[in-house]
Amino acid sequence: MKKIVLLAMGMVLSGTALAQDELETTVKADAVSSYIWRGQDLGNVALQPTLAVGYRGLSLTAWGSVGLANTTDTKEFDLTLSYTIGGLNIGITDYWFNQFAGGDPEGRYFKYDAHATNHVFEANIGYDFGFAALQCYTNFAGNDYKKDGTRAYSSYMEIVVPFKLSAVDWTATVGAVPSSSVQYATNGFAVTNVALKATKDIRITDTFSIPLFAQIAANPCSQKAYLVLGFTLQP
Repeated sequence: MKKIVLLAMGMVLSGTALAQDELETTVKADAVSSYIWRGQDLGNVALQPTLAVGYRGLSLTAWGSVGLANTTDTKEFDLTLSYTIGGLNIGITDYWFNQFAGGDPEGRYFKYDAHATNHVFEANIGYDFGFAALQCYTNFAGNDYKKDGTRAYSSYMEIVVPFKLSAVDWTATVGAVPSSSVQYATNGFAVTNVALKATKDIRITDTFSIPLFAQIAANPCSQKAYLVLGFTLQP
């Protein structure tokens, strides 16, 4: 009997290990009433697709945003390479915008010249404690300069606290920029993002539901506030 139990346990553990070794693919898209990023208003109604592959904690993600109501809204295409082990995560993101002050006026994706590119490269590190997650981001290359032309190394850090209330998933976020930054429009340390987001699955069929979310976001530095509504489509 003992051998049978051990054999069964071994089969379960082996199956779990094989499942963890499988390549995971994510295909989804968010539709939002406005594009608010880290307390900044980046456009009106937008579609934001995601395509990602992951293996053993390593993932490569392509993310984009395109305006639906206003064709002059900025188009964005980002690539992120990240690694997660336990609660720790590290990553590098290549942000690209078709319109970027001080960059390439023609909006060419493969233009990487110094002081003439629409790319910004950012490194991040964070840790998820379960009850809260802390993330820190810093630009290290690309179109991120001070007014005098020297590199700015613009940084942003935030803490996110998840909780559940009335059968709805909530997150509370507080984000700040530690120093002067043209990108974040700050003259020194500033709290730029205070947000409260609620997400609720809307069941369509027994096997398909659509996550609907609403978010109140405020930027104390710019004295702006926003209300965003959106939903996610994912097979």
